[in-house]
Amino acid sequence: MQMQKSVSTRDEILKMLKTKGRLPVSEMAQQLGITEMAVRRHLNTLERDLYIDTELIRQAMGRPTNVYYLTEKGHDLFPKNYSDIALDFLKEIEEIDGLEKVEQLFSRREEKLESTYAERMQNLAFEDKVKTLADIQNNKGYMVEWSKTDDGEYVFKEYNCPISEVAKEYNQACQCELSLFKKLLGTEDIQRTECLAKGGTHCVYIVKKNLVKE
Repeated sequence: MQMQKSVSTRDEILKMLKTKGRLPVSEMAQQLGITEMAVRRHLNTLERDLYIDTELIRQAMGRPTNVYYLTEKGHDLFPKNYSDIALDFLKEIEEIDGLEKVEQLFSRREEKLESTYAERMQNLAFEDKVKTLADIQNNKGYMVEWSKTDDGEYVFKEYNCPISEVAKEYNQACQCELSLFKKLLGTEDIQRTECLAKGGTHCVYIVKKNLVKE
């Protein structure tokens, strides 16, 4: 039982650092409902195993504070559905047939995804469409959170990108995702304000109910 609790707390810390970014011990302890000493024990193990690292932050007032963050090895613990060979194949296709052929492949993938999920969106209210899209993306490992603002906009956040390495090389992957979201939600009014593949901490979409179809 003690081992199961230890693994569970470790996973919670990793997920917290993935979704919240750099955090001090005090904030992690507060969110987990355990003592700072207990948190430090887990952090020491994670740091020893190179899943996390720490940085000393100097503040205008008070003592400097240590914050913890995921290393590249830590990020690799989260779902990634790509492999090096997929990226290699795309580069080979580009070299043989040109970038246009790669763009065609991404477009075909978008069409297939739309065909797969469009039926789930039928006859849903707009907010239910947003929730359903979040469920779809979560099932694919994107770690989605969404919320509605007082202005009636929806903030759609993806904390993990299973194809981030591909997207870094081929921005067409990001463009196709944005296009897919517009088609599934039935609105043209979606803006991406942050992107993991471009160095952001997560992907952020601002969605407005400006329907082109329902």
